[in-house]
Amino acid sequence: MTYLVVAGAAWGTAGAAASLLFLASDLGPLALTFWRCAGGLAVLLGVLAVRRRPRPAPAARPSTGSLIGTGLLFTLFQAAYFAAVRDTGLAVATVVTLGAGPVLIALGARHWMGERLGTGGVLAVLGALAGLGVLVLGSGGGEVRPAGVAWALLSAAGYAGMTLRARLLGRRGAGGDPLVTTAWSAGVGALCLLPLAAAEGSGLLPHAADLGRVLWLLAYVAVVPTALAYALYFTGAAAVRAATVSVVMLIEPVSAAVIAVLVLGERLTGGVVLGTVLLLAAVGALIAAEARRPADRGVVGGGGAGGGAGGPAPRPGSAPAQSSAR
Repeated sequence: MTYLVVAGAAWGTAGAAASLLFLASDLGPLALTFWRCAGGLAVLLGVLAVRRRPRPAPAARPSTGSLIGTGLLFTLFQAAYFAAVRDTGLAVATVVTLGAGPVLIALGARHWMGERLGTGGVLAVLGALAGLGVLVLGSGGGEVRPAGVAWALLSAAGYAGMTLRARLLGRRGAGGDPLVTTAWSAGVGALCLLPLAAAEGSGLLPHAADLGRVLWLLAYVAVVPTALAYALYFTGAAAVRAATVSVVMLIEPVSAAVIAVLVLGERLTGGVVLGTVLLLAAVGALIAAEARRPADRGVVGGGGAGGGAGGPAPRPGSAPAQSSAR
């Protein structure tokens, strides 16, 4: 449980580090996501090189095409999240991404896998839509910007697609090693983003008066809310039921909101607070439905994994757990 708490809190800092990087340098969201993927990949490859673990049977390994597909969704999730943080602030970007993600997962599982939404799922979808409406229309002071919300919804869509793919692979017994999947995702992200980041704004390399601070922030994003948080999450999630993981992972949007107010000076108006409460209540309803349903029944209730926005690819073979942007 301690591992999950630390992982959720670490993912909540990814957006804060991104906000500080945007203020301290001319990096764009694509360049920042590239450095996160490249740095995280380097750390994960180091972990995999020293780890001793039996190789899975060939039937249990996902195909190369499947790993690339997951990596593309992972890249969309991460890049769009950082764009949302840049355009509408840390608190709103994180809440919208992590609030809309589980709802999109529930709808996708209903459409593509025939899982029933159930009463709790329907109420959660309605609550999430109400929360998004309040966030966009009721912010009052312009703190919530439609472009940023659109990026956050796109991030949530990538997050949901990644989770649904992992669920399908887990059902087929071809989920593979989570750390290997995450390393592949980071590698695909770095490869795809390299030319895009180079063409973005001021380019791939950061330019700043305090370059040392920028490099430390980039290293932090790659190591703490990426490689370290993934390792802690996978370790903790292996021993805790999915519904419990979902509740613990709500630490991520809460910690992001606290950091946004106390460190970055973002203001939370009444509309933002109300919309946030409605979104988190919708996620809570999904979690409650997941906790009630029998293990062998197909009723959608749980959230998604992956991460915040900083969240990881889901643990194959298990009911996905709510996590990020990140």
